[in-house]
Amino acid sequence: MATPDISNTLTRPRASMAERFWRPAGAGLAAALAGLGLAELTAAWLFPGASPVLTVGALVIDIVPASVKDLVIGLFGSNDKFALILTIVLVLIVLASLAGILESRRPPFGRLLVVLIGAIALFAALSRSSASTLDAVPAVVAMGVAAIVLTFLTTRLPASRSTPATADTLPGPDRRRFLVYTGITAGIGLLALAGGQLSAAATRAADAARALFTLPAASVRAAAIPAGASLDVAGITPLITPNADFYRIDTALSVPRIDPTTWRLKITGMVETEVEIDFAELLALPLEESTTTLACVSNYVGGDLIGNATWLGYPIRELLARAKPTNGADMVLSRSHDGFTAGTPIEALTDERNAILAVGMNGEPLPLEHGYPVRMVVPGLYGYVSATKWVVELKLTRFDQEQGYWTPRGWSELGPVKLSSRVDVPRAGTPVSAGSIVIAGVAWSQHVGVSAVAVQIDDGPWHEAMLADAISVDTWRQWAYTWTDATAGDHRIKVRATDAAGLVQTSATADVAPNGSTGLHEISLSVS
Repeated sequence: MATPDISNTLTRPRASMAERFWRPAGAGLAAALAGLGLAELTAAWLFPGASPVLTVGALVIDIVPASVKDLVIGLFGSNDKFALILTIVLVLIVLASLAGILESRRPPFGRLLVVLIGAIALFAALSRSSASTLDAVPAVVAMGVAAIVLTFLTTRLPASRSTPATADTLPGPDRRRFLVYTGITAGIGLLALAGGQLSAAATRAADAARALFTLPAASVRAAAIPAGASLDVAGITPLITPNADFYRIDTALSVPRIDPTTWRLKITGMVETEVEIDFAELLALPLEESTTTLACVSNYVGGDLIGNATWLGYPIRELLARAKPTNGADMVLSRSHDGFTAGTPIEALTDERNAILAVGMNGEPLPLEHGYPVRMVVPGLYGYVSATKWVVELKLTRFDQEQGYWTPRGWSELGPVKLSSRVDVPRAGTPVSAGSIVIAGVAWSQHVGVSAVAVQIDDGPWHEAMLADAISVDTWRQWAYTWTDATAGDHRIKVRATDAAGLVQTSATADVAPNGSTGLHEISLSVS
């Protein structure tokens, strides 16, 4: 008797892992790559700063609590922006994969997730203070292209096989077509992404302009650095920080590239006469050199978010005098090309200190990442209330009427630099030999000056360290102490400074928020 054919009544086999997850996830990733690539290409044509990745990153910086910001800076230092962009990309990979899986199993939820991601990018683009309607275009492109491509690819996913396993191993036409479509889509996305980066690079006229720019001679040279200002101690922080090593902390994920021929500075607000000056006019003024140490408010005790450089620029007080601030103005709200603002007490810009609009740094034009073509340098204040890079406006106003960028985010209105000191050598945890050990580092109290430094070994008495000569009250000072009878074992070393007004550095610990850390830097040392 013939055996009946029951092949059409067999139970459909369970879908494989590839069918349920990997192929849909691949479709989602390809869709995201296509959308992001074309968005980056669009941003390069319009304005590189409108990149969805960069605008979302800027939004994250704006909304995260100060404690999270401090944690990230503490972990990654000047690499905090790279870490943020990498995190955004990783999150996008996860969400794109999820969108592909959702769209393949529960349409249109995958597309809805794409729209949600696009809406976040759109909000990020339009929430910037300097945003225009065109800034929204890259986000719209990313959202639209990704949604269309996701629909196209998920409707072409190969169906789950119901044939015997031997047949399932064959690369059927559905699977081949899907892989071809996905590969082509991903390739287009990669080409667009690469094209966007090349186009953005082609628009960076500031790079070439800076390379060709020669600083004018200073009318007033910086005070000569005393011969005894730099100690001959291996490993100590250099007296002058090289430009390449100078810390960078700001809110700009993409370094603004400003054509100096288009740069303008406006002085507005509570003034009798509004003033506007271009780059050529600024360079024609009698520029002055000065050596100033700048510090970030996020610098933890013993941290390295501080640097010392010789700056070339024009006194801000002279430009403010042209504008003639009116009675009642107590704050200058400086604005950066990228929208960042800082609120500086007007007296810090009009007193005898050398607060300048800087165009040069250590004998070179300002590096792009440090504010080219023009930035502010104000001795004695943390950068978040004074050191605006890529500055384009100085607005005379009042503290009770306006706030700088960081004030509504939990930081103090005023940010005078706090007296502090640091041990540079020996490095913490470095094994050293018993006998004579040189302990050295730097101490600072900008616009007040450091008058003494002392070192404590374990719980012993404080020993006065040798201070290098001072360049000025606006710069840090190197110090050194020789521990002549170091004994074997584990030891603790602390340092404290005294400023020129007689104030002794406090041992009370305070976090960097809201106005700078306090406490004594301590290292552990193993002596053998």
